[in-house]
Amino acid sequence: MPRYALKIEYHGQGFYGWQRQNGMPTVQGALEQALTKLESDLPNIAAAGRTDTGVHGLGQVAHCDMQKDWDSEKLKGALNFHLKPNKIAIIACALVDPEWHARFSAVGRDYLFRLVCRRAPVTHDAGLVWQSRHPLNIEAMREGAAYLLGTHDFTTFRSTMCQAKSPVKTLDVLDLSTHDYHAGTEIRFHVKARSFLHNQVRSLVGSLERVGAGAWAPERMVEALAAQDRSACGPVCPPDGLYLENVRYPTDVFTQPISN
Repeated sequence: MPRYALKIEYHGQGFYGWQRQNGMPTVQGALEQALTKLESDLPNIAAAGRTDTGVHGLGQVAHCDMQKDWDSEKLKGALNFHLKPNKIAIIACALVDPEWHARFSAVGRDYLFRLVCRRAPVTHDAGLVWQSRHPLNIEAMREGAAYLLGTHDFTTFRSTMCQAKSPVKTLDVLDLSTHDYHAGTEIRFHVKARSFLHNQVRSLVGSLERVGAGAWAPERMVEALAAQDRSACGPVCPPDGLYLENVRYPTDVFTQPISN
């Protein structure tokens, strides 16, 4: 059974996250429905990570095992046809080794979070960004973010529903950049790690917003980490501005695929 890697883009609004749920619209469910239009036996499918309700995908990666040999471009086109009218697109498809696994072969995940600061309501990006009605001190937020880099026990920034065996994670990158936005400013959080805890990014961003607003000193991030207590976390921000931007592998299978 040939195995194919899929790079997937999706708008998270209207979906109850990635993972299949009975009676609920999910990204995995929509993709599996499209796959059954191509082959009657549902292929085995697995993803690099589960995104929550409302979280978006720019570069989610999954793999599927097909019964017959497909040309990668034809498989991509056929899936995109059957995915309509869902806001899901297969942006790349590649034949991979049967041992290659979308989740277990990954060596890193990159997330993007978009936070817009302006008083007027966001219109065109509604559902795609989190909005702050007040200005934020970006330098204070960067100072707070620096305390979070490296290996820590992130219990404070972990959902109580998290199923990870350990709260210890290594945060490789937590960079903040500012961008002009219509009548305001957009702050983009670039967050990279091998893997993440449930709600970790949204918890970190929500706490750093408190730093930017002046409600917390940057050093409070150290205290929050040391507390190892969920109650020490700031407000968990909504999923609207969160994107799974990229999944990293030792070899980029989409630029160096096996020949069909």
